[in-house]
Parts: sequence; C-alpha cells; structure tokens
Amino acid sequence: MELSLTQFLTIDGVYQAPGGPEEDTSDGFTHGGWSVPYGDEDFGVFMDSVFDRVDAFLLGRRTYDIFAGYWPKVDDPDNPVATKLNDLPKYVATGTLTEADWAGTELLRGDIVAEVTALKARPGRELQMHGSGALAHTLLAAGLIDTMNLLTFPVVLGTGKKLFTDTVRPTGFTLTESRTTSTGVLIASYRADGAPKYGDYSTE
Repeated sequence: MELSLTQFLTIDGVYQAPGGPEEDTSDGFTHGGWSVPYGDEDFGVFMDSVFDRVDAFLLGRRTYDIFAGYWPKVDDPDNPVATKLNDLPKYVATGTLTEADWAGTELLRGDIVAEVTALKARPGRELQMHGSGALAHTLLAAGLIDTMNLLTFPVVLGTGKKLFTDTVRPTGFTLTESRTTSTGVLIASYRADGAPKYGDYSTE
C-alpha cells in the first residue's frame, strides 16, 4: 500500500485544531476551529474522492480519539467517510492506549517506523493518514510518506503546531493535482520524487 497524508493547513503552516475550539488547546492554543468557515461543496467532493481510494487508515493517538468520539455514531450508509472509517482497518500509533473500542482498530505500540514499513508492504491501494501531525513528523523524517494532499486555508494564525519542522527529510515532490474551492481553499496533491534537485542561478 502507498502511504498518503491528507492535512489541513493555514497559510503559515499550522495544522493544530482545525475542527473545533476544544480539539487541541495544548500550549495555550486559542484558535481551534479555523477551517470550519471554509467548508463547501467543493471541499466535500474532494474529500469524498480521497476516501474512495482508501484500504486502511493510520492515525495518531489524538486524531484517533477525535475520530472515535464522532464517526462510530454516524450510521448513514450513504456517507462515504463514515462507512470507510467504520468498516476498514484502523492502525493507531500509541504509547499510552492499551485497548480500543472502535471496531477494526489495531494498536501499534512498537517501533513505529518498522510497523508502518510493514503495513506498506501489504497489498492494497492507500494506507491513509488524516491529520495526525506528530505522527506525520516521524514518518516525514523517515521518508515513508508517498503522497500528500495539502489543503491550505486562507487564514494566518501566527502560533500553533507546524507540519514541516527541521526534522523533515529533504525531499522533492511532483505536483499531481491542484484546485481551489469556492471559499478559497487551495488543494494541492503531491507525490514524493526522491531527493531535491539543486541549481545555481549565477551560472546560467
């Protein structure tokens, strides 16, 4: 399976608490819910297309807790997000959870790089990460993320957790798709393309 990351970001690269004021208030963050005003039909259509490709989910502990508190209660068979999340395998990277009630959940408590490498070796289409920024840091540093869907919302916050830090492995990416929603969310999809290529304008 390929490992994909779908992440909501502000223009200044913050991923913290896009969905609500109480989603993640760590470090005194007070801007939770910044993505909500920009949801529209274009956004929904894109997210449905992402979930069409999934065969399993890989989630960090915080994202898992948020999802597990909401999606098992959504039993509409015509909701493509709910049906996939409730029916497909979910792998959770955690050092603290000892059990999980959400059906289809398996806890990954060992070396996460080795665990994810083994998951990627299984047959299937996409192993999808949604949110899970701390886990994304680890897997970006290990070079394990194959594709990224970055949804950049037209807002700057100044503070908050950032997706790309100085631990990331230098990597070149190819833009495979881009679009803009009616509310101004820039959706860009990228595929990892090895080490960055460098040049020198002064010699041209």
